[in-house]
Amino acid sequence: MEKTDKISEETITHHVLHKANTRGHANHGWLESYHTFSFANYQNRERMNFGVLRVLNDDRVSQGMGFGKHPHDNMEIISIPLEGDLEHQDSMGNTTIIKEGDIQAMSAGTGIFHSEYNKNKDQLVKFLQIWIYPNKKNVAPRYDQVTLDLKDRHNKLQQILSPNPEDEGVWIHQDAWFHIGKFDNDFFASYELKKPGNGVYAFVLKGDFTIGNIALNERDGLGIWDANLIEIIANSADAEILLMEIPMSI
Repeated sequence: MEKTDKISEETITHHVLHKANTRGHANHGWLESYHTFSFANYQNRERMNFGVLRVLNDDRVSQGMGFGKHPHDNMEIISIPLEGDLEHQDSMGNTTIIKEGDIQAMSAGTGIFHSEYNKNKDQLVKFLQIWIYPNKKNVAPRYDQVTLDLKDRHNKLQQILSPNPEDEGVWIHQDAWFHIGKFDNDFFASYELKKPGNGVYAFVLKGDFTIGNIALNERDGLGIWDANLIEIIANSADAEILLMEIPMSI
């Protein structure tokens, strides 16, 4: 990874581009949500998933509001807070607060109930809700949460999720690796996939990037497959990106 003036010569051949303004949108007053993939009332047969990535919701929850208790099963559910404090309660007895820098993962397995609320009365909470199909069904439900140092993602890709309990970040029942990086303008980084046959879904959290020959802006998503390495250039200051390496076969 380096500061550079070069333009990547890599051509991304096998890809799907989801511009931010093509996502599904729901505004329930207390909740505003953008759906990269089909979800709830947003139904799009061409946007059912990318590999095992089933849901990527970009949520804003009003002060003191939230999702009441609801069920899940046989899904890996990841929450990434971007701003504010989100209170979580579940049927396993967990009551926690997650905030920026925290990563939360739940293996719903045989079934769980949980709720999520904006802890604060004076500010929004913003977070990503991500669902991943597991590689094992009917596992015992489990909860995982870690707090990471935000400085460790400055001009590098910080691992936030993997299949391995001993690695940095949370772990899930899937051969998936997530990283977040926050880069200075013109900074160059590369990502080498960890498992043959996996793909990468990149989601821009802030600013502008170029991946290979493709320009990306805030909240754009880019799915890439049949690649062993991807090259990333930040095109604005404090540009932030989430990379999700995932299996392409469900």
